[in-house]
Amino acid sequence: MLPPQIILFLLVLCNPRVWGQRKKPIVNPIDAIQSAANFDQNQFSGKWYLLSVSSECDYLKTNNHRVQATIIQVTQSKTSRGVETLDVSTFRKLDGICWEIKHAYLPNKAKKGRYALKAKGYSSNLDVVVAETDHQNYAILYYQRRNKITLKLYGRKTSVSDDINRKFDDHVSKQGIDLEYIYAFPTYGFCETADEFHILNEVPR
Repeated sequence: MLPPQIILFLLVLCNPRVWGQRKKPIVNPIDAIQSAANFDQNQFSGKWYLLSVSSECDYLKTNNHRVQATIIQVTQSKTSRGVETLDVSTFRKLDGICWEIKHAYLPNKAKKGRYALKAKGYSSNLDVVVAETDHQNYAILYYQRRNKITLKLYGRKTSVSDDINRKFDDHVSKQGIDLEYIYAFPTYGFCETADEFHILNEVPR
């Protein structure tokens, strides 16, 4: 079984502490994020390199020196019930061994570029928004669980232009996240396959 810290690391999301806090009206921050107007699911398919992550998660604050080169492979698919999905395989190393974690992103039928992901072990969905992309060079995605937002910058190659990095900085700043909480990921040491003993399939069928 995949160690739980891998899932925590890959999603890079924090659960808010609620001890002693009064209940407040539920506000869903990701609803305010606009998805890319030009988003095309077919063009979005293919391989993406994870270049940077921005999050105020305590895990990343203390373990950012341990980040590993990460690739996602995106394909369009359907479940056995005929539900269209965006299947995402994440490849990264743990202790020198390549792992593949498979997830299915369920599209919002009313709003393109918005998805929900249901992962085992979590009581709430992971909301995903493709906020900006040109499909050929870069993509900026927002991830949210329990009102905590993480931003990720992906590239078709292992680097992007300074203009694209500045775009990512702007998205981070608009979320009120200090730029010091942007963590660059390695640009070498990638793996694109995993043996049958190191695949975690979370895709519902």
